[in-house]
Amino acid sequence: MNPTLKRTIQVVASLAIAVWIFWLLYRDIEFSSLQKQVLSSNWFWILFSMLIAWGGYWIRGWRWALLINEAGGEKVTANRAYHAVMVGYLVNMLIPRAGEVARCGVLTRTNGISLGHLLGTVILERSIDLLFLVAMIFLAFVVENQLFLSLAGELVDLDGLGQKILSNLPLFLGAIAIFALLVYLIIRRFRSSGLINKLQEFSRQILSGVRSIRTLDRPLAFWASSIVIWIIYYLTMYTVSIGIQSTANLTPGEVLLVMVMGTIGMVAPVQGGIGTFHALVAYILIQFGITETDGKIFAAIIHGTQVILVMIVGLASWIWMVRIPAWIKPDKV
Repeated sequence: MNPTLKRTIQVVASLAIAVWIFWLLYRDIEFSSLQKQVLSSNWFWILFSMLIAWGGYWIRGWRWALLINEAGGEKVTANRAYHAVMVGYLVNMLIPRAGEVARCGVLTRTNGISLGHLLGTVILERSIDLLFLVAMIFLAFVVENQLFLSLAGELVDLDGLGQKILSNLPLFLGAIAIFALLVYLIIRRFRSSGLINKLQEFSRQILSGVRSIRTLDRPLAFWASSIVIWIIYYLTMYTVSIGIQSTANLTPGEVLLVMVMGTIGMVAPVQGGIGTFHALVAYILIQFGITETDGKIFAAIIHGTQVILVMIVGLASWIWMVRIPAWIKPDKV
């Protein structure tokens, strides 16, 4: 199948799933209910949440700049990294996960750093974010342990899952061993081919980006900014909850659990977390005694305002980066 056609089918299918989930959630919501909730909300807090989120995007760009090794290209400033990050977010609204490649491609064009190396730093970023997400889940468990256990029991039969894995352990281990053997034989058979050589070189570039954290001049700044990013995620959710009547009485611990569920929803491979974010946020709010309608409207407001922010700021960053001349190696000047 033609790669372009295949990619188009994947994007359309992803969007169709997102729209279908969104439609299922909101088909029974009357527009008058949404309008009433929007008009009764305190938009000072909602707009303030957008300002906080915007600051978080800049800090994410600054953190990314700390990871990028300047060797082999022009030094990446925090401001330029921020604009590249926003371009990535904008692309992710259209094509899931393509934003990671897009933001790296932007800096490859403007700063001459290899795409593979930049992708390595992005992989490292995502790995750190995953660790922090796990930490947030643990923190939510500590703060709201009774509710957390109740929800986990409803969503996943942990005992049953463990028993299935143990009862089929030889089969799982055998499948893993066979897969590893096949990969080894394929690489050994075609290791002299141009494709394998390119993949090996690309892998080395990615690993160089992953190793860059060891040589950071400011490792403390990297970890501090990572913590601040997640604090900002929380404050963004908290300020919106204050601004909406139905969620104004949520406790800080409950808001933390809402944030965790929303973050998990955003990880789903659909455009901008459409549908999955709304479903998980509405679900957890219902557990807190908020009506289904109010929970869905809360999810729609916070997601909608963030989408608007990304579209406006992302488009501005794209225009900014397009106007920057392409980087040229000094020996070719």
